Amino acid sequence: MGKIEKYGVKRIGLFGSYIRNKQQDKSDIDILVEFKKGQKTFDNYMELKFFLEDLFECKVDLVIIEAIKPDLKPYIMGSVKFASTI
Repeated sequence: MGKIEKYGVKRIGLFGSYIRNKQQDKSDIDILVEFKKGQKTFDNYMELKFFLEDLFECKVDLVIIEAIKPDLKPYIMGSVKFASTI
């Protein structure tokens, strides 16, 4: 996971259809990210998104933890599985 450190990632996790093992052939991968203080920039976000899409060879829905809609937050935070190390 050392490669994502350069994007200012504090923690990163998987949620959505892949975590529930309900993905389909055309499913995107839902990833939740929290950036380190002062590292949440447009460039870091986009470069991380492109890196993950290249890595997984599919579309990634990269969600910033602070941008989760209040009505979805309990659902997402209750299902997300964060990586143990970065």
